[in-house]
Amino acid sequence: MSKNFGRHTPAFLLLFLVDGPSYGASLLTRLQNDLPYCLSDSAIVYRSLQEMEKNSLVETNWEIRKTGQPRKWYTITPKGKLELEEYAEDIRRRHANLEFFQSYYRTITKEKES
Repeated sequence: MSKNFGRHTPAFLLLFLVDGPSYGASLLTRLQNDLPYCLSDSAIVYRSLQEMEKNSLVETNWEIRKTGQPRKWYTITPKGKLELEEYAEDIRRRHANLEFFQSYYRTITKEKES
């Protein structure tokens, strides 16, 4: 079975950014803590953020701190909010298909057990 790790990572990142600006490591931690099955790693998160910035779904600014590394903060844009709506509809449709799959699978496995 092929695996597409992080297919919906941008959707979750935009979803979390609706709560307010955040930086990459914080978003990754939130993915890992909040999702039942986090399929994203730091490389996927940062590639997604970079692509989202390129497509004007997020804006960025740098926080220069007196100690430690500078932090790049991400803020969702109006275009990002529209993209989030499209992701929500796509995920709703996929969810309906997956529910059908699970229901049908339960039906056929019960038939084989009989």
